[in-house]
Amino acid sequence: MTFATARRYAFLALAALFLGAANPATARSDLTLAMVLEPPHLDPTAGAAGAIDEIVYANIFEGLTRIGANGEAQPALAKNWDISPDRKTYTFHLHQGVKFHDGAAFDANDVKFSLDRARAPDSTNAQKGLFEAIDQVEVIDPATVKVTLKHPSGDFLYSLGWGDAVIVGRTSAATNKEKPIGTGPFKFQNWAKGSQVALARSSDYWGAKPALDKATFRFIPDPAAASAALLAGDIQAFPSFPAPESVPQFQADPRFKVEIGTTEGETILSENNARPPFDNPKVREAIAHAIDRKAVIDGAMFGFGTQIGSFFPPHHPAYVDLTGERKYDPELAKKLLAEAGYLDGFKTTLKLPPPVYARRGGEIIAAQLRSVGIEAQIILVEWAQWLEQVFKSRDYDLTIISHTEPNDLNIFARDDYYFNYRNPAFKTLIAEISATPDGEKRNALYGEAQKTLSAGAPVAFLMQFPKIGIWDAKLEGLWKNYPIPANDLTAVKWAE
Repeated sequence: MTFATARRYAFLALAALFLGAANPATARSDLTLAMVLEPPHLDPTAGAAGAIDEIVYANIFEGLTRIGANGEAQPALAKNWDISPDRKTYTFHLHQGVKFHDGAAFDANDVKFSLDRARAPDSTNAQKGLFEAIDQVEVIDPATVKVTLKHPSGDFLYSLGWGDAVIVGRTSAATNKEKPIGTGPFKFQNWAKGSQVALARSSDYWGAKPALDKATFRFIPDPAAASAALLAGDIQAFPSFPAPESVPQFQADPRFKVEIGTTEGETILSENNARPPFDNPKVREAIAHAIDRKAVIDGAMFGFGTQIGSFFPPHHPAYVDLTGERKYDPELAKKLLAEAGYLDGFKTTLKLPPPVYARRGGEIIAAQLRSVGIEAQIILVEWAQWLEQVFKSRDYDLTIISHTEPNDLNIFARDDYYFNYRNPAFKTLIAEISATPDGEKRNALYGEAQKTLSAGAPVAFLMQFPKIGIWDAKLEGLWKNYPIPANDLTAVKWAE
């Protein structure tokens, strides 16, 4: 290379350096993250699947309140509220200038429409119990709504923060399953069935603008594929990673951040209490003693997860450790089965949805049940089948599922819930909890409710599901914990 040529290259390199300094690279503003399950649709007010909220909660749809990263109820579409001395009347003051993504203006009439729709006799809302306390919803003016309760409800503001309680538009509610239209910072862009859902930032958003321009949710149920997609950079985040066996590999890789957090997901072996032999309490007790929870957690989740003895999260201040009430004891399980009239055991079926904890855990539990004389035939079902057959039609014997909704102890008080569990004493406790505003008294009642469930053994309580989050080390703002099944993108950004 001649001196003149070298000087020319040096000049070009120096010019490029100055141009780069004058025109810095645009910060990254897109994100592709992954989920295990594809939702059946995208309307959180018309379905029980947590996968719906994982996409739309706080991103597309908003409620009067919202659940924050630490599990607290915060203002959302309602900027503040007044509560009457008897705690039966809530007056909500709404943000003004808010629009739905189709351009329709949001006001108090949408709040009344949404709450009345959710609690109507023909409502398809999966959590109608959230609205049971509401007596009347009144529009005072376009920016003010008054909600009168039948009785005080200590959880009311928290309940309004669930995905099932988001505010929907009067003209767009009917089509939200396929084309969700909310007031959130992101608007729905497209849904490639079987592959992904894409969101784009809403330019008309009323609140603080998110840093991301675009977010794509990909569906990757296979654990090996999940690891491969992260390592290849095809996705930048898997907030609820399905391959716990691969966690050490990512912890050792500086390109990634690994966050082990908590969820509200009580993972259980559900039993159809209306079907023989599960209508017999001794049979249910036997099953509870036939299961080695630690073996399930170690085998299915590689040690990630916390044993539970009732339907309550260990991180809650009202938690009571009841794991000792149903210790692993195969001989006691056999004795209880004999007392119930099943000396030689019985045959049953175990329907398992796609998540790894269910499929892997199901194999382990089936073997444990077999050792006490219960032959459980494993039937693998897809997510849509599970929702239709098990959750909706209650056509099952046994199944494994993680209930990820927050503060949902009351589902065991619902006569029409898929457990088919009936316990008047428990229903009374739940009613007392709902009507008790004092925190200390409520926690004491929560403790009694946990003990009542443990004694009745309506299901076999397995573990509190962990949140294993893995994402690009330069990504900030994703939740470590899951106080609600949601991937809130409002504060997510790439580090500069």
